[in-house]
Amino acid sequence: MSQRSKRHSSTSSATLTTVEPLAAEHRRGLRPEPYFRWRAGEITRLEAFCDVVFGFALTLLVVSLEVPRTYAELMTVMRGFLPFAVCFAQLIMIWRAHYRFSRRYGLEDPYTVFLNVVLLFLVLFYVYPLKFVFTLLFAQVTRAATGANLDWHEGSVLMRIYAAGFASVFALFALMYAHAYKLRGELDLNEVEILETRFALQENGILGAVGVISFLLALRNPGWAGWFFFLIGPALGVHGSIYGKRVRELAEKR
Repeated sequence: MSQRSKRHSSTSSATLTTVEPLAAEHRRGLRPEPYFRWRAGEITRLEAFCDVVFGFALTLLVVSLEVPRTYAELMTVMRGFLPFAVCFAQLIMIWRAHYRFSRRYGLEDPYTVFLNVVLLFLVLFYVYPLKFVFTLLFAQVTRAATGANLDWHEGSVLMRIYAAGFASVFALFALMYAHAYKLRGELDLNEVEILETRFALQENGILGAVGVISFLLALRNPGWAGWFFFLIGPALGVHGSIYGKRVRELAEKR
């Protein structure tokens, strides 16, 4: 066997021994993402601070609740379970998106820190409007009394507040991913990771666009503005299926 063949064989063996454990780790759930190498190390002070703020925001969702003293008060609290669950899920979704971005890139330059601070400000500011919107929504569905009978103008303002907050949060995520894409060379992103970064950038752009369109619809009809959010699922489903296929195909070629 020639020296060149030996080198090629040893390189191929090293590649296989590297790829196979990674694939096995992913099957066992030890790897967070199959095609993206997380560049962050230990939890930083910025990430720890963000986790504290998200925890405080979740606390604000229930801090106004008092221990019920009668059966009627208990039933009133139980009726607030679904609005609380939806608000909780939305905050967890935002936290998860922030966590994945932080772990993927490990960026803590001044611009990224600034975007994180603005994001935390919005999360804390919109806790009560978020809770009010979904409490009112579920009260209308279940025909429960809330004491908040909104006229057309109040409903329009409320939906504009919610849509503005929704659009702003995901616009910030889009800016974060755009910044990471700009630094793709410094971060040493491979082709698959660059494609996934573009995918995440467009995904957050879609969510932000939904918020903007809902805001504009609220100027004409608050009901349309609310129902428009149901298009998020189909839009992200189509976008994810297209980009997911492209990511898998590109990863298999490497």
